[in-house]
Order: sequence, then C-alpha cells, then structure tokens
Amino acid sequence: MKRILIVSFLFFLILSCKKEVYKNTILEGAIFGTYYRVTYNSNIDYQKQIDSLFYAINKSMSTYQTNSDISKLNRNENVQVDAHFMKVFKTSKAIYNKTKGAFDPTIGAVVNAWDFGPEGKIANLDSLKIDSLMLSVGLNKVKFTNNKVVKPKGTFIDFNAIAKGYAVDVVSEFLESKNAKNHLVDIGGELRASGINVEKQLPWKVGVENPNFDGTQTINTAISLKDKAMATSGTYRKFKVDQNGNRYAHIIDTKTGYPSKTNLLSISVIADDCMTADAYATAFKAMGIEKIKAFLKTHPELKVFIIFENENKALETLALNDFPES
Repeated sequence: MKRILIVSFLFFLILSCKKEVYKNTILEGAIFGTYYRVTYNSNIDYQKQIDSLFYAINKSMSTYQTNSDISKLNRNENVQVDAHFMKVFKTSKAIYNKTKGAFDPTIGAVVNAWDFGPEGKIANLDSLKIDSLMLSVGLNKVKFTNNKVVKPKGTFIDFNAIAKGYAVDVVSEFLESKNAKNHLVDIGGELRASGINVEKQLPWKVGVENPNFDGTQTINTAISLKDKAMATSGTYRKFKVDQNGNRYAHIIDTKTGYPSKTNLLSISVIADDCMTADAYATAFKAMGIEKIKAFLKTHPELKVFIIFENENKALETLALNDFPES
C-alpha cells in the first residue's frame, strides 16, 4: 500500500512539473507610443528588468524625451552616448551605405517640417526651406569618435525607424541570458521569435496585417517564425492626399526632401535580428518593387513580403527570397 502511495505521489509530481514547464508568462503594456507583448516559457516575472531596459533605451534614443542623449545631441550639446546608441548608429550607418541612402535617420528634420499625420492635405512648404533642410541630411556627414557623435549643427538624428526593432532584440537577448529560450517579443508589430510556443508545442505563429485604410485590423497571411525576427513597415496609416486625390506616404525621399508617391502599402522583412529587419522595411518603402528585387538578389539573408496596389487599384502580394508561406 505504501509503495502504491509513493508511486502515485511521484506520478502526480511529474505531472505538476510538466504543467509548470509548459506554461508561458505574458507581460504586456505600453512603450514607444505603441504596445508591447512579451511571451516566454518561465514562471519568473521579469517585468522590472524589462521596464529597466525600456527606460535605458528611451533615455538613449527617444526624440520625445528632452533629456535623452539623442535630444541633447540634436540640440548640439556635448554628449557621450551609451552602448545602445553606438549599436544602433553603427547598424544604421551600414544599412545607409548598403541601400545608398534609402535608409537615412538624418531625414527627421524634413519629416517634421512636413508635419505628417494620419489625415489632412499636403502642406505648402517653401521649396527654399526644404532645400535648406536637405543641406544637413545625410548620415555620411555624421561621424563617431571616442563615444562621441560629431555632426553638422543642423542635422537632426531620428532612430524611430530602427530603435523599436532594436528594443525587441534587447528584450529577446535578455530572455536568452535568463535561459528563457522559448519566447516571442512583440513591440508594435515588430517581432522576434526564439524556439517554440511550448504551451502549444508548435512554432510561433505570427501574422502580416492587411493594409486597411479605415483603421480596422485583419490578417493577410500568417506564418511560422522560429529563431528569426520580422518587422513590417506600412504606408497606409500615415499619408496625405493632394487636390488631385493622389496619396502620398509619410516616407520622405532622402534625395529630394519631398513625400514619396508609392504603391507599396506594406513591407515585411524577415532577418536574423529585428533591428536589421526594421531598418530594411523602412528603406524598402522608398525604393520601389524593382529596386527591392535587384537589391535582394545580393542579400539572400533577407526574406520580404510586399502588399501593393496594382494599376487597377487592386491589392496584390509578392513574396521574395522564399518568404515563408502560410
């Protein structure tokens, strides 16, 4: 009888341990003007540590905080930037060079001058003002020496098109360091998946949204993502319309300083890390389909899914470099 009780107890203990191992913890909230949702296979609450990581990244690169390093730098104050800033700057410089300036964090001042929002007509900016602002655009004009950034006084640096992806990587790498190897980090739709969803014993399933101009959310395609990151950049949430009904994206052409008229509505990029995926998703919006195709021939590490309007204003999709099927 005693033996049966012991065996029953051990069986119960095994089931209990198994149940604990296969349970995810979900942390969610608001950050960087959007949401975050972190799902990982551990019963340990890492909320305080993740909040601290978000705080450090904001302190380094938020253009919305007046006391951040990047805000001080944009006011031409003497600032010694931190490791977060250095990593993002170096990656930005590399992608700026690879895309021949299509990705350029110094276009921020021109974007601000256009006062882009989700509604309204294109503002009548004086061409002389745009030309003047464009004189300080170009990441090649910004240098990095001894942890200090040297830039023209008029140059405004804005990492909003890459910092969110970087934050995803930072949280993912933190969870890896805590041996929570099965996790999905989602910040405003920028994602990094590691391992599997242990509760379902399946790969992480993520979706690419349809470019709905009415603000509704529907999924165009859902894919499995494992040990990769995906970022999506869309032109359907922020745009302006001119008197002829032409829709202009909030993407500013880094060569001209004017909004890009584009038929690309959504670009999703899969890469090894989310910072890289985020930056390329932004760069590709300004490049157009043919240039994207040509670029990807020499960059097989990037997988791309595009949703665009054809000549008949109907939606089409294009999967490049073996972007996974649903």
